[in-house]
Amino acid sequence: MGVVEELVRARDAYDRRDWLSAYEGLSEVGPDALTAADFFRLATVAFLLGHRNDCVQAMQRAHRLHLDAGDLVAAARCGLWLGMVLELANEPAVAGGWVSRSERLLDQVADDVVERGYLLIDRMYGHVFSGAMDQALPLATEAEGYGRRFGDADLTALAVSSVGRMLMHTGRVPEGLARLDESMTGIAAGEVGPLVAGTVYCSMIEGCQEVADFDRAAEWTTMLTRWCEDQPGLVPFTGQCAVHRGQIMRVRGAYDAALEELERALVRYDLAGAGPAVGLVWAERGEVLRIRGDLAGAESAFEHAVAHGHEPQPSLALLWLDQGRLSAATAVVERLMSEVGDPVARARLLPAATEIRLAAGALDEAAASAEELVRLAAEFRCAGLQAAADHALGSALGARGDLAGAVPHLRRAARLWTRLEAPLETARTRTVLGQAFRGLGDEASGIAELTAARRTFGEIGALPAEREVAALLAPTAPAGLTAREVEVLRLVAAGRSNPEIATELVLSEKTVARHLSNIFAKLDVRSRTAAAAFAYEHHLV
Repeated sequence: MGVVEELVRARDAYDRRDWLSAYEGLSEVGPDALTAADFFRLATVAFLLGHRNDCVQAMQRAHRLHLDAGDLVAAARCGLWLGMVLELANEPAVAGGWVSRSERLLDQVADDVVERGYLLIDRMYGHVFSGAMDQALPLATEAEGYGRRFGDADLTALAVSSVGRMLMHTGRVPEGLARLDESMTGIAAGEVGPLVAGTVYCSMIEGCQEVADFDRAAEWTTMLTRWCEDQPGLVPFTGQCAVHRGQIMRVRGAYDAALEELERALVRYDLAGAGPAVGLVWAERGEVLRIRGDLAGAESAFEHAVAHGHEPQPSLALLWLDQGRLSAATAVVERLMSEVGDPVARARLLPAATEIRLAAGALDEAAASAEELVRLAAEFRCAGLQAAADHALGSALGARGDLAGAVPHLRRAARLWTRLEAPLETARTRTVLGQAFRGLGDEASGIAELTAARRTFGEIGALPAEREVAALLAPTAPAGLTAREVEVLRLVAAGRSNPEIATELVLSEKTVARHLSNIFAKLDVRSRTAAAAFAYEHHLV
């Protein structure tokens, strides 16, 4: 086959998005036969197949050929494209150099061109990374104008999705979500190139996850999965896609499947050159392990997340709470509550803040964080956040003794979590609801709720939560012992040492010692042997 025929076949494969055939065909043709447009195609397919060095080299050749031909606008576009690729590869200094070069080239162009819109997107990202959302939004809006004026589907989709995310982070969540949906129209129509399409898909799903819009996140994750599967050999975005699938599976209580997807994400990120996104994978893994009771594994996963530049809060604070490190959990939550101003970020923090404040006995502060969450949920209008808000407020009211006021919020939260197919959160809410019923004297309804919660926890493998509900369902203990003290006493009677008890109940040894001291005081005994004898006499073992 001659060179011309090979080029025709390679270009046709590119148009059909058969990236493997396009890459092989363009690579086999000698570089002297490739035009600037061919090098652009080669750079694109190399990027999509995970060959980053080939991508950069091919795009640099395209840039040089356009410069030699005096086409400054096309050369600038190549430079901007390189900037995007290198930014994704976590090489911001080199990326910035290419963007600056492109800007200087465009300064020599008298006409207004669409490439100036891409420059606005780069400046917008600079403000986003510095947290200045109010300055980022006008740039994204102006870039959208460029995209629409010049009929550039890529720029339009990128700008509209950016506008959506900026609106969300300035508190205008329903409007922002609508713009994210709008950004997908060009992708659904096949008008948007793969680099921008993958970026927009992942940005949209990430935004949905941030505000607990699980229905929307699941819908777009399914579409992203199909989009990736339709492009054999695709490497970029497949890691993010696996992470998003893992997040949805975690919400639905499918923890084994979630861990498998997160492991798949690590493999895909490794193929794509890793990067800071790996930290999110480890944070998600840590949260799954924490829920299942593998606290040591969760701690290790969170350490990996931090090592990759991702702060796994507030999940890490909840882990410390599970470990009995209440003061550490409280300290970090209070610090974050004073630091975080972004309404979306606060909405993610407030459920954990309420839980930890309740555990610390800070009832007024817990009520305040729950009420703030209720206000944000009303503004955001996302079912998952509304459910979290009702759970938080119901828990806070119950802790302050207003059980009758707590019940309607807890009932609504349970209904919403059930509709969202979130079994862990449903069971957590039913646990609090069962305790409220008991406090109101409705023992039968309380036991029914607690029994249902315990069954769900057991089915999904949330073992620590299952043990806690089992203790609540246990018969009333003698001598005023709490449910946790009964658990400790049973293990003492079984001959377990303090370290062994700590491991089995997932507590610190200091906490076990404190429980044992309280047990001795309540039973009026001075030895483990006497305490064990009490346990046998009262049929606690």
